[in-house]
Amino acid sequence: MPKNEGPNKADEAGSDESSAAPAKRQSPEAGSDARRWAMFCHLAGLAWMMVWPLPIIGGVVATLIVWQIKKDDDPFIDRSGKQALNFQLSMLIYSAVLAITVIGVFLLPVVAVLNIVFTIIAAVRAGDGKHYSYPLSIEFIK
Repeated sequence: MPKNEGPNKADEAGSDESSAAPAKRQSPEAGSDARRWAMFCHLAGLAWMMVWPLPIIGGVVATLIVWQIKKDDDPFIDRSGKQALNFQLSMLIYSAVLAITVIGVFLLPVVAVLNIVFTIIAAVRAGDGKHYSYPLSIEFIK
């Protein structure tokens, strides 16, 4: 009797895998590529830490490049790229305004830390397939 149960369970498992597995593989695979590129759109905003001598502009340019290359591939990438670019443009404006004031110069490190923290949060959310709206972001691109 155990011999009969074994092949039946294997047949049932085989039929379940063949019908369920391809559907599971197709949707996460398509979504995982979009999630990955959406995450890159957000993380490109951290390029300002590596680009010298114009550190803040680096985040805007890198985000713009990634978004422009991949925006037509998936609506999730397009929306994430717009959110990331709007946030990086907002941070650029806030930094420029703070840089021309005496008190604002001391607040620039706070803006930099907020930029890093919010960008990482957005990248993690995009990696999970969730939309993220940055706080303090001005909506330039809709």
